[in-house]
Amino acid sequence: MSVEAEAKNSGPRWLLAELTYTCPLQCPYCSNPVDFYRYRNELDTDGWVKVLREARELGAVQLGFSGGEPLVRKDLEDIVREGRELGYYTNLITSGIGMDGARVKKLRDAGMDHIQISFQASDQVLNDRFAGTNAFKHKVEMAREVKAQGYPMVLNFVLYRDNIDRIADILDLAMDLQADQVELANTQYYGWALANQKRLLPSRAQLQRAEKIAHDYQKRYEGKSRIIFVIPDYYEDRPKACMAGWGNIFLSIAPDGMALPCQGARQLPGLDFPNVRDHDIRWIWEESDAFNQYRGDSWMKEPCQTCPDRGKDFGGCRCQAFQFTGDATNADPVCGLSPHHSIIQQAVEAANNNDALESIPLIFRNSKNSRKHISGEQPI
Repeated sequence: MSVEAEAKNSGPRWLLAELTYTCPLQCPYCSNPVDFYRYRNELDTDGWVKVLREARELGAVQLGFSGGEPLVRKDLEDIVREGRELGYYTNLITSGIGMDGARVKKLRDAGMDHIQISFQASDQVLNDRFAGTNAFKHKVEMAREVKAQGYPMVLNFVLYRDNIDRIADILDLAMDLQADQVELANTQYYGWALANQKRLLPSRAQLQRAEKIAHDYQKRYEGKSRIIFVIPDYYEDRPKACMAGWGNIFLSIAPDGMALPCQGARQLPGLDFPNVRDHDIRWIWEESDAFNQYRGDSWMKEPCQTCPDRGKDFGGCRCQAFQFTGDATNADPVCGLSPHHSIIQQAVEAANNNDALESIPLIFRNSKNSRKHISGEQPI
């Protein structure tokens, strides 16, 4: 059986339900599409229930709820309850805004297995600046509430140029909140984060200092808290195995019902991504041209086609290849073997040799800026 056929026949294992692009925060590193304002025709409750049932029948076992901010959906508990009845392990990825103790209990009663709360920084001033609203105190309260109601304490801190030097403070906050797991996730540059890449990318020296501190904390809290440090792939010589391969184990459903192999894929030209309103999940996964486009390795060009690592990294990220080279079939330029690797090297060089980057204005994720992207105006 070919690699393509094996992926097709195995079915998805991870289902990401992006319930909405609406969010009370305005993070400039958000991975949502910069033109999210276009996509306001959200699936209703019945539409999401249909998605959950069909994906489960195909073999999906992990179910993540994200956005935007999934707590905006008033029917979240109903969708969670359906997921529990179907046998999914459910994960909520949230800012904590829109939650209180009563809603945590409702989610637990509905069968939510796991809640991850995200922070922008370790202190109120920087956190609220990058969130675009006063959020820090409520996040801390909700982290404590989630822990008090019996959930494991799982925290996510997105790292970027302004907060990476405060990583010890970040980890001290996480330990104070009795975190069972902390993900220190360096920004991945898609959506709004790509629009702000020059402003957000840390220097190599910053990254090395932060990684050392993270490893020190890993040793200090071994057996008490799991600390994960995710290196930005711009500083790697080989690309990440994006989504463990195109159409391999991961299925994302956007708020408007578009089915995608990853959250960023709708930017790729020439692909007619199917919508769950028009097709069932089995057809989408097995038969649609879009999900078969980059499965396996038959689509690859050199240097990927003969690379011994093609079964490990799958040629890297199709979105990143398109973003930087204009051709999604090219090798991910993060790879040192890519003929376009100099693009990434230039971005890294700028981050390492310009002390004035902090003065570049941030483009915040909000409806006004999204409409400006659609119209072609300059975002503020």
